[in-house]
Parts: sequence; structure tokens; C-alpha cells
Amino acid sequence: MNPLTLPVSRTPAYVIDVAALKKNLQTAARIKKESGCKILLATKAFATPATFPIMREVLDGTTASGLYEAKLGREEFGKEVHVFSPAYKEEEIKEFLGLADDIYFNSIAQLRRFLPTVKQAGKKTGIRFNPGYSKATVGGALYDPCSPTSRFGILPKELDQVPWDDVHILHAHALCEAMHDGSVGLIEHIGKNFGPYIKRVKAVNFGGGHFINKKGYDVDALIKAIKEFRAAYNVEVILEPGGALVYNAGYLVATVLDIHPNEKNTAILDASATCHMPDSLLIPFTPPVIGAGEPGAHPHNYLLGARTCMTGDVFGEYSFPQPLKAGDQIIFGDGLQYNLVQATTFNGTPLPDIVLLNENGKCELARGFGYEDFRKRLG
Repeated sequence: MNPLTLPVSRTPAYVIDVAALKKNLQTAARIKKESGCKILLATKAFATPATFPIMREVLDGTTASGLYEAKLGREEFGKEVHVFSPAYKEEEIKEFLGLADDIYFNSIAQLRRFLPTVKQAGKKTGIRFNPGYSKATVGGALYDPCSPTSRFGILPKELDQVPWDDVHILHAHALCEAMHDGSVGLIEHIGKNFGPYIKRVKAVNFGGGHFINKKGYDVDALIKAIKEFRAAYNVEVILEPGGALVYNAGYLVATVLDIHPNEKNTAILDASATCHMPDSLLIPFTPPVIGAGEPGAHPHNYLLGARTCMTGDVFGEYSFPQPLKAGDQIIFGDGLQYNLVQATTFNGTPLPDIVLLNENGKCELARGFGYEDFRKRLG
């Protein structure tokens, strides 16, 4: 197989590299084994059932941000389901009770309102708080759960109002694509400043954003911090990575349809940044392209853009060793985290196929999409 092409039957396509995914999961398995913590899949970042048989071999369950994610976790993953939302509707709580094992609340008011129902159902209750520890490494305030205007979690001054006898888990999600210094710093910050409250619960959930599979992340430092925290407080520790579990474990594959000349040449693709990789515009960042370099690194420079009507629907500028032409395949790296769950059909743009790249090098279609998927959403 040509390392610069993938054997997909059509594009655009999200291609999940099974071997790379398993390698990422080995990191999670090691952290679990050596630290004694639990690790859940945050389905807000990645929620593709075709991979769940692989992921459930290592992970303890899923964590959901809403009702549909909770249903998916219960029906398809089949292990623990944890749920957090900034606010719940009355009718949702009844459904959550049939799906979730642990329900986390975002305010004292909602906790008190729904606590009797949750207790009666025999479910565990958690409270999220804002520890005032900002270590979001991308996106600034857009992705900082602890920014001054954050709507996530009660403030430290509210902690004494919590009915601790009925709360099982203390939850603090404060990170976004953080390296080990962020992970360790958060654990140490909470241990140092909130000890009296930690002693009132059975578990502490340090949320997601621990980018455990990124080059340079010191996994040993994380393991050490978790072990010391557990020894100090005799509590269970939970992590909720999502993107970190599928980091660099797949691709978004596109095809060049045409070359448009202007002050800069644009290769028009059948994939879209705004539809298929929206964080590239929101954060923003320039996704890697296999076989390409930064502008000027190779002789032939191109903007890679979509065929939507949005002027800024451009992945970025790249250089290639050879001129691009219609029919060439473009492979964007790190194509899985948040992309599949955020993909849209703006302009009637087709959703990418979901494809498994198996360890034997062959591609297997897990899910295809067509007009009916576009049509059903529009009523």
C-alpha cells in the first residue's frame, strides 16, 4: 500500500487506524494498572460504536454530556455510564435514571432539586466544581472550563452548601489538551486546596483534557501524582479523556476536484473544514497533511479549500513535492478527535464515510451516509 494513499472506496472518509487506536489504548491500560484509577471514554470527543469492542477491553465505561450520549454508552459500550450537564430538564432525569450509574450536577439548586429522585433510584451523585485552575493549552477562553465567565461547576465558596452525606463524587474538569504539567498541577492543586471536601467523598473525577498520547507527555508523572493522591485521601480517582484516546489514530481523507488559480492556487476538495473538521477554524489550527509541508518547504504551494459557499472554508496552506491535480488524494492526519461528533451537512455537503483501517492494511466500511441522512434532519 502506498503510504501516501489509503484504499477507501470513496471520499470524503474518516479512516480509523485500528493499530494506532490500540497503541493509544495501551497508554490508558498502563495508567490504570499502575495507578489504580478508572478511565472513561468522553463520548463528546469520540463516539463511534464500531470501535467500542476494542475500547471496552481497556476502558471502564463512558461519560456523557447529554441524553443521547448516555443512551449510546448504555446500549453500545455496555459498561459504566457517567453523566454531566450544566442543567437537566425534569423529563430527562427520569430517562437518565434508567441509563446512568453516576449523575453529576452543576449547581446546588439542581442537586437539591433532583437528589431525592436520584437517591431513590439508587444512583450515585456527583457535584462539579470550578477549582480555579486554568491550564487549557488551545483555544483560549473558548475552551477553558475555568475561565472567569465559565458556566461549569459551583464556585469554591459554595462548597460548604453541598449536602456531602449524599454526594459520592467530586468532579473537576479544568484541562484542554494539557500536557503532564497540567494534569499533575491540577491533581496537586485540588489536593492542596480542597482536602476537607475530598475527605467527604468516595471518588474524585479529574475530568478530561489529559493529553496522555501526545509526544512529550510524561505518563510516569501522571501515574505518580494519582498514586500519591489516592494514598493521601483513600479515594477512587477517575479520568475522562476523549480526544487523547484517538489522538493521531485516524485520518480525514479527501480528493482534489479542481485547481483554482488566484494570487494563491487553491486545490478544491470534496472535504470541508467547517463541516468535517470544524475545530481547525474554531481554535484555529492547521491540520497536518501526509506528504505535505509548510508553505515553501516543497516547490508547489496550495491552499486546500472546500466546495461550500463559505469563503473561509479552507484547511490551510501547504506545499507539495509535485503539482496537485484532480483525482489526487489528500490525507489529513489526526482526523478523529471531535470531528465525527461535530460533522455537519452545511450546503448539503455529504457526511464522510466512517472506515476502519484494519491491522492487515485493508479498509472496511463501518458506516456510509447519503441523501436521507441530510433530508431527515430538516423535517
